[in-house]
Amino acid sequence: MLDKLTTEKRNESTMKLDQLTTKEVLQLMNKEDRTVPDAVEAALPEIEAAVEQVIATFQAGGRLIYTGAGTSGRLGILDAVECPPTFSTPHDMVQGLLAGGMSAFRKAKEGAEDNPELGAKELQDIGLTAKDTVIGIAASGRTPYVIGALDYAAALGAATVSVACNKEAAISKHAKISIEVETGPEILTGSTRLKAGTAQKLVLNMISTASMVGVGKVYKNLMVDVKPTNDKLQERAKRIIMEATGANYDAAEKVFNQADGQVKTAIVMLLLDVTKEEAEEKLRNAEGFVRSAIKA
Repeated sequence: MLDKLTTEKRNESTMKLDQLTTKEVLQLMNKEDRTVPDAVEAALPEIEAAVEQVIATFQAGGRLIYTGAGTSGRLGILDAVECPPTFSTPHDMVQGLLAGGMSAFRKAKEGAEDNPELGAKELQDIGLTAKDTVIGIAASGRTPYVIGALDYAAALGAATVSVACNKEAAISKHAKISIEVETGPEILTGSTRLKAGTAQKLVLNMISTASMVGVGKVYKNLMVDVKPTNDKLQERAKRIIMEATGANYDAAEKVFNQADGQVKTAIVMLLLDVTKEEAEEKLRNAEGFVRSAIKA
């Protein structure tokens, strides 16, 4: 089975990897890594379909759940945990599940990936519903844990998406939308934390970011729903207000405080010269889209 996967094949250009200088190893890695964005580009239609599905899920009050084993599962968690500070999402709106549980994030539990029932159970434990979208991630495209999760989600009526780094992946048959980014043989045979991992990170970046754009978390190219939970993010929030409105620092800081740290509200207050309450109402009527609130 494994010998048919391109991610498991030997890379003909790296057969003498152990004989190269450090500089030559790095140059070769860099050359191979440059092929990854092109592989992702070929899958853009499927990625677009996944984003449209996630947007619909969020609009219906559902959640995005990443599930995977090993590197794939860890990448899902990384993407999920960045959503609350970046977009002020509730912590359960985007979640990452990892075969073997969170303890497997630091210490690999590779055997956990062979259990399809575990994939289903972990979705059951978080109360998966038909309103949610489950994205199963597996570089090989054959991980039983992921297949079990996708099958459980489909049986509940939840939307399902698969992300694999091989063509005709097994998990593709278990998802409504299948994303296959063929990254080819790794420079270190079978080490899918390399090109395959990079491809998965790019795809997840696209899905989460584009989905948040689609539900009004962005104005122009500014993260206007940033959660200013520390000094750095508070300063970033004020700068975002300045960039969006043309206000100076003092004016931005004043309205930032008046808006109780809500960047969107502060922007609408400044651009329309309205009170906090009026800005909040305009944003509610515009379903959170700053541009629509301003036009209205």
